[in-house]
Amino acid sequence: MQLEFTRIKNDVNGNPRYVVHFYALDVHGWQSSLDVSERYAIACKLANKIGGRKFHSRQYGGGIVFQSYSITETMNAINHIAGKKYEEAVVS
Repeated sequence: MQLEFTRIKNDVNGNPRYVVHFYALDVHGWQSSLDVSERYAIACKLANKIGGRKFHSRQYGGGIVFQSYSITETMNAINHIAGKKYEEAVVS
C-alpha cells in the first residue's frame, strides 16, 4: 500500500513540507459511525503527536502538513501512530 505525499512550499526557514490526506491517519475508517469532521479532528490530534499540523489551505482540503527531510521516517511514524501498514511513500 502506498502513502501519497504532496510537496508544498517550504516554511519560512526553508524546511521542506509535505501534505498527506487525513484518511492516511484515519484509524476508524469508512465503516465508522463518526462523521467526517469528527474523524478529521481525531486524525489531526494523532498527527500532532508526530509533528503534523492541520493544513489551512484551499488547495488541499482535509490535509495534514508535515515538515520533513525524510518522508520514509514520516511514513513510519504514521504507520506507528495510526496502526497502518504503508510500505512505500510517493511524492507528487
